[in-house]
Amino acid sequence: MNGDLEKAKTKTITKVVGSTLPEKDEIKVEDKIIGKHFYGNLYDLDMKRMDDMEYLKKLVTDAINMAGMTLVEVKAWSFGGKKGGISVIALITESHVALHIWKEYNYATLDLYTCGMESDPEKAFDHIVKGLRTKSSKKFFADRSM
Repeated sequence: MNGDLEKAKTKTITKVVGSTLPEKDEIKVEDKIIGKHFYGNLYDLDMKRMDDMEYLKKLVTDAINMAGMTLVEVKAWSFGGKKGGISVIALITESHVALHIWKEYNYATLDLYTCGMESDPEKAFDHIVKGLRTKSSKKFFADRSM
């Protein structure tokens, strides 16, 4: 991970009080859980793209494929009202991808969580940001490994 991402990395709790889970260094390599969680805020999206549900579903699907994830199903919903928008949710074998867009605010949030070493959720995150032609974004990373 690059330096900026390392700064955004959340603290890892090595031992939970009262937990019966073994400490990280007591877990065999083959039994470790690898969790990679990228999430962020996207600002000033391309107005044409953020209103096209088929484009958004394809964008998320393409990101999943290019990042080595396995798509189970992708769905999109449009919500009306003052804070309405579009949500695209993809169930992947490794976990999930969620994109929520608030059209009136020209704002979106993106959440990608994967388990295992093979996938690259950061690559998928960057692809979606690029595809929405955002003017700015904030990306965060949480290590969910055990």
